[in-house]
Amino acid sequence: VQLQASGGGLVQIGGSLRLSCAASGRTFSSCAVGWFRQAPGKEREFVAAVSKSAGSTSYADSVKGRFTVSRDNAKNTVYLQMNSLKPEDTAVYYCAAKQRSIWSGIYYSVSTYDYWGQGTLVTVSS
Repeated sequence: VQLQASGGGLVQIGGSLRLSCAASGRTFSSCAVGWFRQAPGKEREFVAAVSKSAGSTSYADSVKGRFTVSRDNAKNTVYLQMNSLKPEDTAVYYCAAKQRSIWSGIYYSVSTYDYWGQGTLVTVSS
């Protein structure tokens, strides 16, 4: 599975962005997918995840109520809709896929994931 993250950019405080994670490979629909982010000088942290069934999602407390993760298995794509953006959301955002996940499985650890995209930079500025 190869992942390509896109959709990042410069946005004002309170603005919105939608990130996309496009995957190649026929096994993508069997993968749980997570979004992580890494700010300068900080460790990579969990942001959101969606199960392979798309029936389960989970969010970090810092983004709950503002971000929404979804997937379209027909298009081999996972999305992260980000609203009400704050300066502390500034980071490089990565999508990751875990193979052989259980139907409603959600995974939070960086080390759990098998494949990573290259990252897309989100900058929130006043």
